Amino acid sequence: MRYSPVARLAGKLSVCLALLGGSVVSASAETVLSRDQFSDQMGDRQSSFLARDLMTGTVCRLEGSDLETRHAPWSTFKIPNTLIALETGAAAGIDHWRDWDPAQRPALQYWPEAWRQGQTLKTAFQRSAVWYFQDIALDIGSPSYRTVLEDWRYGNAVVPDGSDAFWLGGPLKLSVDEQVGFLTRMVQGELGVQNAHLADLMDAAHAGPLGSATLYGKTGSGPVRSGQFSGKFEGWYVGWLTRGDDVSVVFAHHVTGPYFDAIRTYRRDFAETLLTACGLTGAQQ
Repeated sequence: MRYSPVARLAGKLSVCLALLGGSVVSASAETVLSRDQFSDQMGDRQSSFLARDLMTGTVCRLEGSDLETRHAPWSTFKIPNTLIALETGAAAGIDHWRDWDPAQRPALQYWPEAWRQGQTLKTAFQRSAVWYFQDIALDIGSPSYRTVLEDWRYGNAVVPDGSDAFWLGGPLKLSVDEQVGFLTRMVQGELGVQNAHLADLMDAAHAGPLGSATLYGKTGSGPVRSGQFSGKFEGWYVGWLTRGDDVSVVFAHHVTGPYFDAIRTYRRDFAETLLTACGLTGAQQ
């Protein structure tokens, strides 16, 4: 078996073979989860979900998922952005410190207290502190982003000149299928990124156990209509699972809901439900 750089450095990975219950409809290379069985948890939210088992080549999706429509990545862009910051030297390491300058980045009403202070790259990732990555974006520059994102095939790779917020509502966009494709290339070591930087990302993205697997991921969200924070929201939870000696699964969950609180914890919670229902976590269903 060929081990990816992430696997060699993080030592968290394993083959994941799914035992599929009666509620799962199976095809030779695809499993489809019936949407009806999750109606109570979904409520009035819309979810699209795709997971890929890297060991078997099979995929698992939620019935009726829209895998092709592109959406703004919101804070899930912190996954590639962390790697780009490390690769370009905009951050010297995962513990690279930046002071918060309230004159340059005044706190907005919705900012949590955890954003209103200096951050390392790791804490900015974990707390989703937008201002840190906006500062990073200005240091890296739009031409460098366009070159890297085109090379990595990250969505439409659109980055306007001088923008420090191109991932927040657009114009940068990608689909559920493209999220999964990017994560697949990343964990399989196809981006040309230094092993140490992949290990740093693993450290920042660590989200704890899920069944007998270990979960890594990042949320993201924002208003469907720009600036309308009391209206409809969209969000993501994307990431990967490790079991034993290898990354076994990558996944992406995109959701829309009537307001932010309707998706705040649901983004991750329902992704975990679906990963378990797919038989990808080693947990009992």
